[in-house]
Amino acid sequence: TSSTSEAYAYLFWALADPGDEVLVPTPSYPLFAYLADLAGVRLRPYPLAYDGAWHLDLPALEAAAGPQTRAVIVVSPNNPTGSFLKHDELAALRAFAARRALALVSDEVFLDYGFAPDPRRAPSLAAETEGLAFAMGGLSKAAALPQLKLAWTVIAGAEAPAGAALARLAFVADTFLSPGAPVQSALPSLLAQAPARAARVRERARRNVAALARAFAGSAATPLRVEGGWTAVVRMPHTRSADAWAHALLERGVLVQPGYFYDFADEARLVVSLLPPPAAYDEALARWRALLDEDVGA
Repeated sequence: TSSTSEAYAYLFWALADPGDEVLVPTPSYPLFAYLADLAGVRLRPYPLAYDGAWHLDLPALEAAAGPQTRAVIVVSPNNPTGSFLKHDELAALRAFAARRALALVSDEVFLDYGFAPDPRRAPSLAAETEGLAFAMGGLSKAAALPQLKLAWTVIAGAEAPAGAALARLAFVADTFLSPGAPVQSALPSLLAQAPARAARVRERARRNVAALARAFAGSAATPLRVEGGWTAVVRMPHTRSADAWAHALLERGVLVQPGYFYDFADEARLVVSLLPPPAAYDEALARWRALLDEDVGA
């Protein structure tokens, strides 16, 4: 497909009829609602919980499923929390999906951007041998090339359901013929260059995570633990709403996003990019810390 957004649309069409449901994590990137509306699919959210680290709330996930649920979306690492799916969580998801005959859809666009090795981390669902699973990736993140539009979905799992899914997806793909021939032809070369490009981006993000922790040490704000990806979440004091914090920072030349953009229930959460150059990032963090200190002093 030309993007993972388009891949989601293909999967919604292939897996669900209009009015059927798909489980999606919250918080997560605010694109699912638009894609589901266009496909005629209803979303049922399930929460990610935080207690010093992010994890799936498995009882809540199971409670969210209804008779018309057709698939479960997982994002590993999640955007914006930067949390990876773990082995025990994947095992529980497999069992849940098997009981309910659900497909697992794994958005793995940031999979190459883990900040440190972790033996608890689940592998790509591209290696699945059970049930029905889809693992999604694309050039936008894997090779840090968002302007070259190409993404891919690996269909995995048991032979019979995977084969049926491939036939349905092939019909959709042949109907739209979306990806361009030049970028498809260039894909082997682009993927050969991808590890070096991803390594530079990963090092930038890792460095900025450390800068974020240093900047807020001893302050009233707390950066939440992040394992990978390109974003981080900061828990702010409840002296202002997320909107008020975001606007106050914007007035100082610092751009962040309020957490409710990503369906955070807690208003005092801000989401910040980890991609800016170090000098600009450190200056932005200094302005952010100054605003925090002024707020506490007031």
